[in-house]
Amino acid sequence: MSPRLERIDTPRLALRASDSTMAAAVAAYLQRNCAGHAPWNPPMAESLFTTDGQAERLAAAMRAETEGTQIGWWMFRRDGNGDVIGHARLSQISRGPFCSAMLGYAIDGAYEGQGLMREALEAVLADAFGPRVGLHRVQANARPENVRSLALLDRLGFRREGLALAYLFIDGDWRDHVMTAKIHPLWPIGQPPPWNR
Repeated sequence: MSPRLERIDTPRLALRASDSTMAAAVAAYLQRNCAGHAPWNPPMAESLFTTDGQAERLAAAMRAETEGTQIGWWMFRRDGNGDVIGHARLSQISRGPFCSAMLGYAIDGAYEGQGLMREALEAVLADAFGPRVGLHRVQANARPENVRSLALLDRLGFRREGLALAYLFIDGDWRDHVMTAKIHPLWPIGQPPPWNR
């Protein structure tokens, strides 16, 4: 992977790479959305809702990004007040014959239904499939009940590949997830991965 990218701008958003200086804004975002995200995301340690906890988590994220195992983006409105309004993360980045990553994302409940997550993920995927990151495949999973998230993945060109039973512990039980993936749209048929990444 090429050097760290600090920011991606879209028409309405600034996507900023993980940085411990945004710990207070990230903690506030998670506090605001704790109940709204609970049906869709695994439970989080109480410490992650604090500035100190997020400072540690963001520092760890920066190390992982330097090592090339994840890429995290925090969403800000370009015309906003500096509040974090969402995030997207490519995790479990693998190279070699897999050349793939897992995509996770969430948005502040106050900003749902405005097309902002689609705008953000289009930029994240362009980077993921572009020369800097160079992935062949991006996977994303969502609960079958999360109709809005699955519709977004459909619009972004992800294909549904199956159902993972009891996949994640979320909201008090082990929850099934629809497995989806998007393949690099311009990857030449039969081209091997770049082995030297």
